Amino acid sequence: MRRAGPAMAAPGESLRRRKAGAGDPEPEASAGQGRDLKGRPARLRAGTFWLTRIVLLRALAFVYFVAFLVAFHQNKQLIGDRGLLPCRTYLQSVQRHFGGRVSWDALSYAPTILWLLDWSHMDANLDALALLGLGISSFILVSGCANMVLMAALWVLYMSLVNVGQICISSGWESQLLETGFLGIFLCPLWTLSALPRGTPTSRVVVWGFRWLIFRIMLGAGLIKIRGDRCWRDLTCMDFHYETQPVPNPVAYFLHRSPWWFHRFETLSNHFLELVVPFFIFLGRRMCIVHGALQVLFQVVLIISGNLSFLNWLTIVPSLACFDDATLGGLFPSGPGRLKDQVLKIQEEEARGPGALRTRGRVARGMVNLALGVLVAWLSIPVVLNLLSPRQVMNSSFNPLRIVNTYGAFGSITRERTEVILQGTASANASAPDATWEDYEFKCKPGDLRRRPCLISPYHHRLDWLMWFAAFQTYEHNEWVIHLAGKLLANDAQALSLLARNPFEGRDPPRWVRGEHYRYKFSRPGGRHAAEGKWWIRRRLGPYFPPLSRQDLRGYFTSREWPYPEPE
Repeated sequence: MRRAGPAMAAPGESLRRRKAGAGDPEPEASAGQGRDLKGRPARLRAGTFWLTRIVLLRALAFVYFVAFLVAFHQNKQLIGDRGLLPCRTYLQSVQRHFGGRVSWDALSYAPTILWLLDWSHMDANLDALALLGLGISSFILVSGCANMVLMAALWVLYMSLVNVGQICISSGWESQLLETGFLGIFLCPLWTLSALPRGTPTSRVVVWGFRWLIFRIMLGAGLIKIRGDRCWRDLTCMDFHYETQPVPNPVAYFLHRSPWWFHRFETLSNHFLELVVPFFIFLGRRMCIVHGALQVLFQVVLIISGNLSFLNWLTIVPSLACFDDATLGGLFPSGPGRLKDQVLKIQEEEARGPGALRTRGRVARGMVNLALGVLVAWLSIPVVLNLLSPRQVMNSSFNPLRIVNTYGAFGSITRERTEVILQGTASANASAPDATWEDYEFKCKPGDLRRRPCLISPYHHRLDWLMWFAAFQTYEHNEWVIHLAGKLLANDAQALSLLARNPFEGRDPPRWVRGEHYRYKFSRPGGRHAAEGKWWIRRRLGPYFPPLSRQDLRGYFTSREWPYPEPE
């Protein structure tokens, strides 16, 4: 009978525990918090997004941090007081266009807080905006918490830079970051700084805003390809992409030599991921998770195979909204007091008790989320019409705040890679046969045939990217190239900080600078050129712009209100 005692006592023990009630839990229940009846770690329930918010905020803060870091390192040289395209000159031209004063029309045309600051020290203004953005994004990245005030500050700061950046800050990912950042504002409570603000559960309107964003990004990219370059339809684009993309990396060098069938597979996979997979979002929770996983994996592959700035890192952010707490729980450590344990308690409280009281704050929050949904839906009308149009345009905004935009990438693929190589000479006569021309080297773009392609993503060298575009056109379409040449003629330290090598360092400035146009191709791995240490081979196509001296450019600079460069 004693042997059977414990088994016979179990029902009575269970009954006593039930009688104790929820208001007086047994010590064993407290110690077993976060575990199921068998003692295993309890699993998070699907349908809540507490941990999703933390992951989203940290991922978005990381991209903001990189963007502001790029701005801090490069904005002065590009759009500062003595930059290639001074933003003060740009704001003055906008001001003149709208009657010579800072009117509402001027503010709405170029929304930026720089209108409110002293323009006599624009470099300091640009640094202040970037440093403030770096500080706020660092805090959110480390802590995993934010409020609407901090997220709105990041959005306003970056919008202020983008709207005066001209072509230097005009890529599609700039608008994409602003749209993503705008949605990020509404992830958070107004004032509270907590990783798990219990009074402000993650809004499903915001979650679906992120999902709508990734749907448009991917579908827009797929449609622009199918409607654009023929090579996307005959599956040959990947034969050229790795070699001709803006800034190749070492992996691209080897992927370029992949078998033809692998390139066809890549192109077909691209079409599947951009034209079919986006619709998984609307097919229930499991298919939405599949969509998020495939898109994250796709972006990781793109990160590995090229230097596309922080574009792919940024595209991962809205994809994370496809995952709920149950999906992301494995990323968080278990244990009493941990975030995962706190979310389990919140879920248990919500499952046991009645819904939270409808306080005025919650009602106001619901109204804000509803207004956000209506705003996004209204601003999406021209975007959807653009997606449906056979004349689809990519990477465009229909409003100055860039809240809802059109997206796309590589609608056309160049078959040959051309590069503009800037050269200088100390010779008095630029036409002399014995004149020695020396190459300037950029941070990352191809130049020196023996230099290994760089690996910098998510960081971004804006000038290198601009030089890639300039090679497709003439210098008349890219006046900033001549401005850069003038600065090289003066050994301008600020401009030279954007380059990797100045052949005239420690010497007098060159007397002449010219631009040469070259065709670049990858060397063949294991071939003769590769054996000589060359990653590239090149052939001269002709001059890009003729030899120029400082005196030649005086009138050119004056007519454009650019500071005339003086030798340093």
